[in-house]
Amino acid sequence: MPITLDGHSLTIDTLTAIARQGEKVELAPAAVERIKVCRAMLEEKIQAREIMYGVNTGIGEFSEVVLSDEQVQQFQRYLIYNHAAGIGDPLPLEVVRAAMAGRINVHAHGHSGCRPEITQTYVEMLNKGVTPVVCTKGSVGACGDLAPMSQIALLLMGEGEAFYQGERLPGKTALDRAGIPIPGLQARDGLAAINGSNVLTAMSALHLYDIGRWLKQAEIACSMTLEALLANLKPYDERLHQLRGFAGAVRSAQAIRKCVTGSDLQTGKLKTKVQDAYSMRSTPQVIGTAHDAVAWAAKQVETELNGVGDNPIFLPEFKLTLTGANFQGSPVSLPMDMVGAAVTMVCVLSERRLNRLTNPALSVGLPAFLTKGAGMFSGMMLSQYTADMMIVENRILSAPASIQSIPAAADQEDFVSMGMNTALKNGQILDNAYGILGIEFMAAAQALDFREFQHGRGVTAAHGVVRKHVAHLDVDRPLHVDHNRMKELVQSGEILQAVEETVGSLG
Repeated sequence: MPITLDGHSLTIDTLTAIARQGEKVELAPAAVERIKVCRAMLEEKIQAREIMYGVNTGIGEFSEVVLSDEQVQQFQRYLIYNHAAGIGDPLPLEVVRAAMAGRINVHAHGHSGCRPEITQTYVEMLNKGVTPVVCTKGSVGACGDLAPMSQIALLLMGEGEAFYQGERLPGKTALDRAGIPIPGLQARDGLAAINGSNVLTAMSALHLYDIGRWLKQAEIACSMTLEALLANLKPYDERLHQLRGFAGAVRSAQAIRKCVTGSDLQTGKLKTKVQDAYSMRSTPQVIGTAHDAVAWAAKQVETELNGVGDNPIFLPEFKLTLTGANFQGSPVSLPMDMVGAAVTMVCVLSERRLNRLTNPALSVGLPAFLTKGAGMFSGMMLSQYTADMMIVENRILSAPASIQSIPAAADQEDFVSMGMNTALKNGQILDNAYGILGIEFMAAAQALDFREFQHGRGVTAAHGVVRKHVAHLDVDRPLHVDHNRMKELVQSGEILQAVEETVGSLG
């Protein structure tokens, strides 16, 4: 059944399904009626020549310029033309699809003033696989993601470009082949199509989906390393974390305990230290903090997905037009800056555990750099170099974009969220994070090969998946192949799936 977009019930999970799995969508009948009612009110106001921003005035610094009746009809076309000003390679199709679904959900409230044909055209484009070509860069995350959303809106006039059935085509050709009528733009239609932070929110939603899965894998990798380093398991008792009260830490401790259930480390058969290093025993607190950051960001993103992000906003029940700044991307960019920093923080922790695995002074009897032929062979010495390089890059990328405003439009738009920068750099942070965690998985699996005791059920499942893709490092070989395989493996979620099939959900 299609996913119903009603303005109120869109979640990160359902948005991800629309974006990635091609799930069909439909507008709720009540939403269609709300759009019609709002449009009727707007047309009454146009006939009455009421001054309304972006309808019969210019925009930005030109908001005080009142347009003639003839200009009102032409203005929306030129609005889209001059805002389609991005640069760079095309955004991934999933991001554009998610942004379109988010925009439909904004219209579903019935406060945007566009014709129903505009919203329905986006529904048809999603359902028939017509995805506009949208440049990656150009949005400052205020007044909406104007540049990328305008490239989507070009198709409403039969212009621009689109991907359809694996081809990059002129927009009109793609629409014609898909059998989608071109609605054209009338008063208000163009601005209603672009004036929200839908692209940065869409990208952030997809990142949150992926980061949630990555954090679970960080707990699995930690569990493997803990066993390899003969960890004291008392710091992972959930009662310890309940006493402090942070939900993320409780959750993380539970996940780690699930992974090590069945291990000889739980029985007291193996000698452990009274207290391990912070990089081991602080893991629930650190990954838990990242979970808490993700939870807040997810709440903000889902609020934005289901809110009225537009300007102006029309209230038919009051016959009222309100101008404001509901396009401002700050409610998403600030928490997502924090999420990016949280991922980097967890990466730093992962690398510190990697260091303990490879450093013979810290590894509780493991061979130096996890190779039996130390001296002749260097084992995983250089893997740490690679992880360190990516961590430094992530630290640089973790500088918040949400405080980097540069005024625009002759200082009419004198504070902007730069939320698209946040979203783009979070994509790079996550890409590095897959590689960093993959290297810890590889090192932990190598270390466990040297430990002859019963491992936890989750740890055993994870080790088995790693060994399906990367062999034990008996003698030195070019490690870039293994590193890239491990990065792809973490990104795929195969380890997570195997572990959760074995021990149940990790949260």
